[in-house]
Amino acid sequence: MKYYRKIVGERVYLSPYNSEDVEIFTKWLSDREVTDGLGDTYRVFNTEIEKQWFKEANKEGNYAFAIVSAETDEAIGSIGLMDVKLACGSATVGLFIGEAENRGKGLGTEAMKLIIGYSFDVLNLYNVNLAVYDFNEGAYKSYLKVGFKEIGRRRKAYYLNNKRHDIIYMDITREDWYEGKD
Repeated sequence: MKYYRKIVGERVYLSPYNSEDVEIFTKWLSDREVTDGLGDTYRVFNTEIEKQWFKEANKEGNYAFAIVSAETDEAIGSIGLMDVKLACGSATVGLFIGEAENRGKGLGTEAMKLIIGYSFDVLNLYNVNLAVYDFNEGAYKSYLKVGFKEIGRRRKAYYLNNKRHDIIYMDITREDWYEGKD
């Protein structure tokens, strides 16, 4: 088996990375649609850079996973908690869906719900935050569905394609997550 069902949902599950995925991740991170949303358009990725990233992805303070289709057992993206501070109960989360045909189907929303549940139920975190760019409306709406709340904006702080964009900061707390759940 190439992937392990560490955190399981209905349509996706989160698995530790597989070293064989270096090629596909390099392909995804060379796609402008992916890197524009990550704020990494200026970076050049190659398989050597990705191999190094895979080696360090789960060092202390980081929990990184492949998002895997439950139907096909193929990786469709990446999600991870970074800067995890267990003593403070805080972390930053980020994700991307690699192929355009897998975007806009709620798979990223499901993956985010899985990792937020893991954050609060397993890691005992209290607050998870993220940043999203104002042009990424699909991601913004997805994060609201999960329960994230907008906590501020850094106005015109991101430059892309000869235009300035706001960086929107969002977070979710333990109370936000459990509100209405019994």
